Amino acid sequence: MSTPIKILLVDDHPLVRAGFQRLLISDESIEIVGEADNGQSACEMYSQYEPDVVIMDLNMPADSNPEETAFKNLNGGLEAIRRIISKDPKAKVLVLTAMETDPFPAHVVNAGAKGFLTKRCAPDELLEAVKAIHKGEEYITEEIRSRINGDSSGDSSLGSLTKRELQIFSLLAEGRTVAIVAEEMFLSPKTIHAHRTNIFRKLKISNNSELVHLAIRHNIVQA
Repeated sequence: MSTPIKILLVDDHPLVRAGFQRLLISDESIEIVGEADNGQSACEMYSQYEPDVVIMDLNMPADSNPEETAFKNLNGGLEAIRRIISKDPKAKVLVLTAMETDPFPAHVVNAGAKGFLTKRCAPDELLEAVKAIHKGEEYITEEIRSRINGDSSGDSSLGSLTKRELQIFSLLAEGRTVAIVAEEMFLSPKTIHAHRTNIFRKLKISNNSELVHLAIRHNIVQA
């Protein structure tokens, strides 16, 4: 019998992890070696367990700080991917997320992930993606690839934001004030205000309420 594929499962919802775990271990060729609920733990467990494939959500806390767990932050997943890839350029990360609209697929691929699936995918597709990535292949559906290549006819307004603007957008959408965002990002409030103005201009919005509604539509925050 061949050596099982070692999986590190990263999602901040225990019930979601339990569901994916049941699906994955139904296949005898797959073994769950660790579970993490934030980006920091994911990086630490990657070094500890050296998994063959990491299955990573995007929208989760960056770390286990109790003051931060009330907030879901898409940068938690993206930052964890970047940190894992920086430590091990050969790392194989499969993103499994509800955030399928632009610009998330492109940011995921740019961060170094080898695959991108939405949580609407069929169970068999997740197993197929894990095995393909384990073999060294990429697993990105044609629909998602077209989004990355800019061929999607959907709402791509967030695609105009830079990585820093997208980070600030997500933090503001989660309810943080400009002062708190400035403190967390080690920037001045004046700089955050300038980015906020650019974000509003690019997204053609005029207030925080519209920003939150847009974030909800793109599954960045929950209603």
